[in-house]
Amino acid sequence: MRRIPMMLQLVIIMFCVMVIPTTVLTSYSGSKFLANSEEMIAETSLAGLIANRHLFENSIANLASDAVRLSSSTIFNQIRFMETYDDINANYNNVNYGLSLLKELVNLNHRVDGVYSAFFYQFGSDYVISTDKGITRLSSYEPIDWLDEQFEASQGIVGIWYPRELNSGVTVLTYALPLSKLTTTTNGAIVVNLLESQISDYLRSSNPAEQQYFLLNADGQVVSHNDKSLLLADASDWPLVQRIMTGSQLEGYLFEELDGERMLVTWTSTPHKEWIFVKLFSMDDLMTKTNQIERNLTMMMIITLIIAAIATVLLARWLSTPVRRLVQAVRSNPKLEALQKRNELAFLDDAFKRMQEEEAALQKLLEKREQDARNLAVQRLLRGEPAESISEIFPETIFRLAVLSIDRYRDYVKKNNRETRSYNRYLFMQWCHEQFPDDMRLQVVYMGDGYFAFVMNGERLSEESIHDTLEALFLRIRDKGQELFAHTVTISISDYTENCSTIPDLLAEAMELIKLRMIKGGGCITFWREEAEGSHKYIYPANSERRILNYLDSRDLDSIYKELEEIRKEILSVEYISYDNILFIYNQLAGVTIKHLRENTNIARLFAGRSNVYSTLASFDTIEEIEEYLREFYRQIIKQLDSHQQKSNHSDRIIKYLEDHYHQDIIFEDMAKEIGISYSYMRKIVSETTGKSLIDCLNQLRIDKAKELLLDTELTISQIAEKVGYHNVQSFNRYFRKFEGMSPSNYRSLKLTPQHEI
Repeated sequence: MRRIPMMLQLVIIMFCVMVIPTTVLTSYSGSKFLANSEEMIAETSLAGLIANRHLFENSIANLASDAVRLSSSTIFNQIRFMETYDDINANYNNVNYGLSLLKELVNLNHRVDGVYSAFFYQFGSDYVISTDKGITRLSSYEPIDWLDEQFEASQGIVGIWYPRELNSGVTVLTYALPLSKLTTTTNGAIVVNLLESQISDYLRSSNPAEQQYFLLNADGQVVSHNDKSLLLADASDWPLVQRIMTGSQLEGYLFEELDGERMLVTWTSTPHKEWIFVKLFSMDDLMTKTNQIERNLTMMMIITLIIAAIATVLLARWLSTPVRRLVQAVRSNPKLEALQKRNELAFLDDAFKRMQEEEAALQKLLEKREQDARNLAVQRLLRGEPAESISEIFPETIFRLAVLSIDRYRDYVKKNNRETRSYNRYLFMQWCHEQFPDDMRLQVVYMGDGYFAFVMNGERLSEESIHDTLEALFLRIRDKGQELFAHTVTISISDYTENCSTIPDLLAEAMELIKLRMIKGGGCITFWREEAEGSHKYIYPANSERRILNYLDSRDLDSIYKELEEIRKEILSVEYISYDNILFIYNQLAGVTIKHLRENTNIARLFAGRSNVYSTLASFDTIEEIEEYLREFYRQIIKQLDSHQQKSNHSDRIIKYLEDHYHQDIIFEDMAKEIGISYSYMRKIVSETTGKSLIDCLNQLRIDKAKELLLDTELTISQIAEKVGYHNVQSFNRYFRKFEGMSPSNYRSLKLTPQHEI
């Protein structure tokens, strides 16, 4: 169809305009006449009433089901001992339990349309928990004497339906459900009031021929009626009602003469006639509609054929001219060359779709630019550089600021790549914006290194009661952050300010509060509070420091662990200890340890390849992490010291062996076995200790001995070479030149000649 010319498509359309309406109207006419015959009208009316009954039954069934589900919960066990109004107001927990039940009753109200109110009454108590008056004394609520009478008349623990009029004059259908002893020990009842007006909505139809409708209960009492003056009346003595109630049929219809007018009466009831639904229709009105439909159909067919004939001639010309002109203008766009072969309608459709896509992309770009501009303005506000657009973003004068930090952020970075972290940040910030109420503006910006700043704006932020609201909000935000980042998060909330220029001070407050996780641990939420005047003295565990150094010298790692634990306990026992004091303690301990090692051993090898200790300590979030790091820190030091001591012992034995056997043919593998180490380990020790290879050490020792013989004896070069372990003079000369830069004879002449001259 996309390549068929538009004119041919219009011809097909015009043909369908002629044929299809005629076919549809003919079929519609026959079905309407059939449906509006007298018997069919009765069947249709009865079917409509049955549908109304099902709607009503489903509604009350849902209401009863929700009430039963609530009665089966354990929430009633919490208030079974609260027998008086004073009991329930005795403490916060009792009030909270009552409010929890009230919340469940409010939820019950919302599940079914038309519920007026609901309340719970514990038998023998003097209070009622209701959705219309809250938790109130029984004496202040409407009388509930009928409740005992209805429960005495009923059997078992099922709920009862009872039509009644409230003190306010509102007519309701009440559902009363006693609590089941199988699920709770609380003795009481749940009562739900369904508005009669809602029942009328279920029964009422849009059929103008409908004269009356009403709903009866099993006793013949009027539960709902279009004539509100008859509500709750006893209709069991009405002749029509008597015929329906005494009859054996559960549903049906009949034709009656009432007040000189022929009426259609339809009724339906539940299996045991607990509810009886009745509607009365005027047959004259129903048949008038049938006659009118017949006349209207005839006129519609004539008019449609005339219009279709005229449309067939004019529509093609009327449509084609402007469309072709538009297509001709649009096709001049070089970007749409790929669409040239399609017909006019398909061409325009594809062209407009492409324009919509470009417009949508432009809209997204504008939204992103707008969000970036807001973020930039907030970032400048945090730096103390308010922008002109701040008043548009934050129209109120009261500000608060919160900071959220991902705990153990280095571990989080290791586990997640850059794209994942960026996506998690986007999801988290979007979710946070949706959580705040409408009267409180929020902007969330990412500050880097796992820190988020929450800038809040609203007049309520200065109220004392806002503390509980913010705590509830940030509890949800903390749980969401932990779920999304798979790490606990720490949140700090600053004091409020009325001047946006002091926002940086609020940020400083919040950042200081974040440091408290060093003591409290990750995942906490902390509010700013002014500390008492006066500074607190720094503490330092000097005794623990001395003991740790002594344990380090004695290689007692377990005792070092115990001292680190004692330091942590001492820090946590001090009230108001600062973050800087904690870092001072651990930085001082690390510094003293390094100084002690420098005075007693070569620490270059101990700390080779290790990152800066002080920077690492400052990067941790909690004392437990610092203690864990220091435990490993001391474990590695003792391990390296033990290794260094062992290597020193082996090095001394190797040098001693070479000095004793340098003049002999030494087989290094046998030498290693005699010392008690492997050949490769022996080579490693010599290399690390002297910086030379094993063979160079041996040759250096031989040349040094040869130099002594050259100067102190009259032995020949050959004799000296043999004495120091060389079997031929050539090897001796080669190694002598390698280490001394000259031959043995030149060395002797150079060293001895000046002495004879002097």
